[in-house]
Amino acid sequence: MADANYDVIVLGSGPGGYVAAIRASQLGLKTAIVERELLGGICLNWGCIPTKAMLRSAEVFHQMNHASDYGLKVAGEIEADLEAIVKRSRGVAKQLNQGVTHLMKKNKITVHMGEGRLSGPTSLTVTSDKGEEELTAKHIIVATGARARDLPFAPADGKRVWTYRHAMTPPEKPTKLLVIGSGAIGIEFASFYNDIGVDVTVVEMLDRIVPVEDADVSTFLEKSLTKQGIAIMTGAGVEDLKVGDKSVTATIKDKDGNTETTEFSHVITAIGIVPNTEDIGLDDLAEMDKGFIQIDEYGRTKSDGLWAIGDCTPGPWLAH
Repeated sequence: MADANYDVIVLGSGPGGYVAAIRASQLGLKTAIVERELLGGICLNWGCIPTKAMLRSAEVFHQMNHASDYGLKVAGEIEADLEAIVKRSRGVAKQLNQGVTHLMKKNKITVHMGEGRLSGPTSLTVTSDKGEEELTAKHIIVATGARARDLPFAPADGKRVWTYRHAMTPPEKPTKLLVIGSGAIGIEFASFYNDIGVDVTVVEMLDRIVPVEDADVSTFLEKSLTKQGIAIMTGAGVEDLKVGDKSVTATIKDKDGNTETTEFSHVITAIGIVPNTEDIGLDDLAEMDKGFIQIDEYGRTKSDGLWAIGDCTPGPWLAH
């Protein structure tokens, strides 16, 4: 069994966690990382990277359908094979996951796979199918990230109501898709599914899409997406979802206060994130606000030796 005493333990192996672990090791600190699922975190396995792989497939498909614009002829009908697109996307993520595994070995970082729970500011317990293991360190960095926020009246079920994880490995191709939320995640999936022939509607509560970007970007992008056939409703809200076996009925209130009921085959909710900070032993160790760990400009919590970085702290919640 590996030595359970370290200089630094990082809880979570996303872009914040694994990079922090590598830098700590490079600086001569004995370092370990604790991960409950896949090295590389959400960004690498379920977010930015595999999404871009899917968008690349959609882009090639789009260009093939417009080959004549470039003086090219394509024989026969072009078809998007969703299963093959997803398979390629997962392969890209797997390859990079293996790359992170290699980086851990190269930098002599010990990896403990399992659920980590703090037992103090500088100690934690790792629970796995092999049992429990107690680890201690001079410093612990919490980098547990975040997950998709559910609609309170219609939590994701993976069948009709999806989060980004379901949308990335869909059980079937939607026919008519409702995307709730027009941030980066919502717009990426709206664009992807529209490109492969799905009828897509985007509903955004604020008065413009991608509302955290510059207004000029929102205007340009809305024009482009509308031209591609995506229906966009801004200043609108989904008031209710009735989930059936084969469809979802959405009650949508538009910016003029009019309410309409429309049936969709599937719904993607992209309305923000929730930090993964429950049940990891933070209780009296850190100041919390809406689940986010409060830190100073150096990433320090109120407890000596306990630090936090990334999406489990106040935003911006961006992998880079």
